[in-house]
Amino acid sequence: MSLFKARDWWSTVLGEKEEFDQGCLCVADVDNSGSGQDKIIVGSYMGYLRIFNPHPVKPGEGVQAEDLLLEVQLREPILQVEVGRFVSGTEGLHLAVLHFRKLSVYAVSGTLGNVEHGNQYQIKLMYEHNLQRTACNMTYGPFGGVKGRDLICIQSMDGMLMLFEQESYAFGRFLPGFLLPGPLAYSSRTDSFITVSSCQQVESYKYQVLAFATDADERQETEQQKLGSGKRLVVDWVLNIGEQALDICIVSFNQTVSSVFVLGERNFFCLKDNGQIRFMKKLDYSPSCFIPYCSVKEGTINTLVGNHGKMLNVYQDVTLKWAAQLPHIPVSVKVANLQDLRGVIVTLSDNGHLQCSYLGTDPSFFQAPKVDSREINYEEFDAEMKELQKIIKEATKTQDILPKSEKHRDLIITAEVSPDLDAESKAIDSEVKAEAVPSVTVKITIQSKVTAQRPNLAVCVPAPLAVTCDQFVFDDLEPDSCETVVLSVFLKGNCSPSELEGNCVFSCDTPTELNPEGIPKVAQCNFRLPLRLICCPGQPSKAANHKLTIDTNKPPISFLTIFPDFVDSSEDDQVNVLGFQFLTGSKTTLLASKTSQRYRIQSDQLEDLWLITKELTLRLEEHFKKQNCKDFACTFSGSIPLQEYFELIDRHFELRLNAEKFRELLSERAVQFRAIERRLLTRFKDRIPAPLQHLDTLLEGTFREVIALADAAEENQANMFQAFTKLKSATHLVIMLISLWQKLSADQVAILEATFLPLAEDTQELGWEETVDAAISYLLRTCLSKSSKEQALTLSNQLCMPKDTSKLKKNITLFCDRLAKGGRLSFSTDSATQQAAVMPGSCTTIPESDLEERTVIPGSSAAFPDHRQITKSGLSEDAAEEAEKP
Repeated sequence: MSLFKARDWWSTVLGEKEEFDQGCLCVADVDNSGSGQDKIIVGSYMGYLRIFNPHPVKPGEGVQAEDLLLEVQLREPILQVEVGRFVSGTEGLHLAVLHFRKLSVYAVSGTLGNVEHGNQYQIKLMYEHNLQRTACNMTYGPFGGVKGRDLICIQSMDGMLMLFEQESYAFGRFLPGFLLPGPLAYSSRTDSFITVSSCQQVESYKYQVLAFATDADERQETEQQKLGSGKRLVVDWVLNIGEQALDICIVSFNQTVSSVFVLGERNFFCLKDNGQIRFMKKLDYSPSCFIPYCSVKEGTINTLVGNHGKMLNVYQDVTLKWAAQLPHIPVSVKVANLQDLRGVIVTLSDNGHLQCSYLGTDPSFFQAPKVDSREINYEEFDAEMKELQKIIKEATKTQDILPKSEKHRDLIITAEVSPDLDAESKAIDSEVKAEAVPSVTVKITIQSKVTAQRPNLAVCVPAPLAVTCDQFVFDDLEPDSCETVVLSVFLKGNCSPSELEGNCVFSCDTPTELNPEGIPKVAQCNFRLPLRLICCPGQPSKAANHKLTIDTNKPPISFLTIFPDFVDSSEDDQVNVLGFQFLTGSKTTLLASKTSQRYRIQSDQLEDLWLITKELTLRLEEHFKKQNCKDFACTFSGSIPLQEYFELIDRHFELRLNAEKFRELLSERAVQFRAIERRLLTRFKDRIPAPLQHLDTLLEGTFREVIALADAAEENQANMFQAFTKLKSATHLVIMLISLWQKLSADQVAILEATFLPLAEDTQELGWEETVDAAISYLLRTCLSKSSKEQALTLSNQLCMPKDTSKLKKNITLFCDRLAKGGRLSFSTDSATQQAAVMPGSCTTIPESDLEERTVIPGSSAAFPDHRQITKSGLSEDAAEEAEKP
């Protein structure tokens, strides 16, 4: 039994497939019994009027038949029911029922029964008013300060307030600036009507102002004048709440003070009589209904607020005092006195679930039986404790939220890339200028061993690659079911991607016993795309601007073996030169040495070396893995191409500066354009025409400048995207060369990637340069610091676009120098365990004092020696040069 659950005192379900709303519930002593016991009146959109007198039921028993006092079908939908003194000549309570085109007032009376069926109740129509306009809602009260009777005000769908003095129609008034009807309430203390308009404003109108304004029925008979003529009403006060209102309630638990409560879509307001805010509560849920019901403490008011999460919250002003769970979403809530039980909460849902409940718990009469004493077996307890500790230790080894076995057992997603390119390319809207843009098919299979609700699949590939369809939505999957989708990947942008890997993510909700709506689950997998997707075999080139040499510890392998998709099988088996022609136009050449264990990659563009180098190392690792060779390794002993890398950084940063200039120029031209527009508009509004003084010519010239600047900014944005893609490719290459040079572990390579590739996308607000500079500065002051003095330095807390890239380039050079001197990439706090990384033989580095005092030339041989200077095992200089040549 939960303490935070509304206790069911009495409940029933009304009719079948009936609909109810906010005004369909009312509680009052409608039959004038004088006992102070309220009856529950419910009207439905199907036209049924029901009156209940609930009695407490025992657990397991249903609703008694005598609880339903009356059930009548009125043939028309019931919008609202209210109880008040609506009949002249008597102060007894009567029932007012509002239909779309009619207002009916009934008297409810009961006759004592002489048999076991109990009392008999009936309703008698006292009077009714046929409405000329479609009604929306109504309110009642002693309008104008009348004594002993209540008047009724009905708001129509077109904004007219129709007032009825009991059996007679009084007058009608149109609300100014009306668009859609809102909630309506009457304040007896100020004698005013309060509503919320479509402008999201709380508006108050005095009854006297309404009474003395021009009558809506006295307007002329033309339809045009019926809608727009008449004297404009003067509003008493206005308060802008910035959202639509669900309900308005006016309470006065003190004779001197009354409060206006307004329930918005996301906020809850309490206003004074003059429209000033007394307090306001921001709600973190979507409310559905509310009612202020009492004042427990002087100066405060308690309020019940129901929401769409099936919760009923109790507030004392803005303080949440209690929260209770309901079995349904309430659309209306009331507080009634039933069967000597005061303060019963009556709620009604939109499908007819009527419930009377109270807060708290029932007293428990359960007594725990006495437990027979027995001796404790400590040895058995110790064995059980050790077993549980073993299970806990095994469970805490993994960092995942769920065990991997359970995740893989529930959802399995696999991606299979076709080994061959598509016979007919599926590329669409490609910007590549090549004759033919190939595509490759990817088949994704999803296996679910549990029920999967609302499943969907997202496929991501790095730009400028694209897929034919990246989002898939499925019907709910049954247990042990399988779904398969097929898509194609192709090169869309006119530049080479930085990676040839894709990712697919499958998400769904799996229901459980405790959560039938389902808990979210995600499964994902990566897939590798073929190199043939972005390049094809080409003619090798002898000369190139950029060259890299990768050393291995195994004899060179023929390219016919490791690159069969780029070499014709009819050629010589010992193919040691291979050319790659990218779809974007650039070329890359791969050479294998005949006399040494080296491979050379050369190209005119630094970024084009990356994908070929990565593909070479991956295919070599796969080849030797198939040969069961476990000691294969690649190394790099050359100089890191920092100078060429810095040129790409400068190019990207220059485009970022251009984007900032275009943004400022566009802002200036836009301000100028709007200023000219305002002047022209002023000239056009003048009754006496004035010369334009060439303002139209200036407007046209400014417009052309705005369009030209926008086109230039768009072109610069495309160039910046290509520059960032090239920069990412070069960054991947630098990371790989550093890892091969220093023989870094997988964890250290992950730190390098997180440092140099922190952003998936480059934006003007947060760019690559400032982010990488902050990350490298952090490493230089932590794991790569010289002394504790550097560790004590504090970094800036704000990332902003730098003025130039000199600091970034200096930090990158210093970072590589620290690694060359034995620095270790690790976030471990135990600095004593840091060991120097293995450095290449006879590699001379820049003295750190010189590096910090003089101008650094990145990538120079002084900082990182060229591989031609390196000799191994007494190898002569001539022999080293011969080994260098493939």
